[in-house]
Amino acid sequence: MSPVPARRPLPCLTDRLPLGRSGLRVSPVCLGMVPRPETVSAAFDAGINFFFLSADLHWPRYEGMRRGLETLLARGGGVRDEIVVGVVSYLEQPLFQSFQVQEVIDAVAGLDRVDLIIAGAVSSPASFHSRLDPMATARDIQFRGIRAIGATFHSRRAAVTAATLDLLDILYVRYNTAHPGARTDLFPLLPSGRAGRIFNFKSTMFKVTAGMLPGLGLPLAHDPLPDVSDYYRFALSRPELDGILASPSTPEEVDALAAALAKGSLLPEEEEHMLRLSSLAVSRGLFRGKKPTATSE
Repeated sequence: MSPVPARRPLPCLTDRLPLGRSGLRVSPVCLGMVPRPETVSAAFDAGINFFFLSADLHWPRYEGMRRGLETLLARGGGVRDEIVVGVVSYLEQPLFQSFQVQEVIDAVAGLDRVDLIIAGAVSSPASFHSRLDPMATARDIQFRGIRAIGATFHSRRAAVTAATLDLLDILYVRYNTAHPGARTDLFPLLPSGRAGRIFNFKSTMFKVTAGMLPGLGLPLAHDPLPDVSDYYRFALSRPELDGILASPSTPEEVDALAAALAKGSLLPEEEEHMLRLSSLAVSRGLFRGKKPTATSE
């Protein structure tokens, strides 16, 4: 495994990163699926300007985000120009015609355009290449306002291919406490000097809870378990990751995330402790419906 760095400052919600070569600048936290619309405005007020919506898969689960964006955009005063909105499609050969992007625009009053389009769940280099050309064309002609393109990867091999070509403005990859393979087959292979940003997703997928302690064979008086925000810190402790896709449920969780990032990256021993907890929970079958794989996602 590649060495884990010592504690260092983590990004703040108010930081702004160039999004590839698009000219757009985004916060290091991208807000995804949220159940409560008021969380969107709270996130913006805390410094987050980057938002993630689905054009097809999981559409109902993004209702909170759509309504929250509407409320935020209703403020006026140039808010639309301050935020970056990405839309993901899971169709294998997307044309990004009006039935995809325009439907999202129509569903969110005041949205007017989409800034970033994202190919969802890329599972192989072939899947990446088949979806790259239509996305690049949409960006070239700024279809519905599109200025940037990206992808979420369910294959680290495909992510390495995409990062090496450096044709995307953003790549979303998975790295978490039960899924640390990126340390060996992604992070060391990322080319230096790339323009495309690397964001993590599913950072909290394998969070160990107090209710799991009996199943782990650990005492109920076990040392305090890592909280949700610590799992985001776990991901951002890797310098290769520029940001995270996060889904805080409430405005209070947005505040907790900001406070956690202010603590800085985890110490190596803290990371190893979290890895051991999640590994033990996986081996005991405590994550129902969640199964890490060796080389993908």
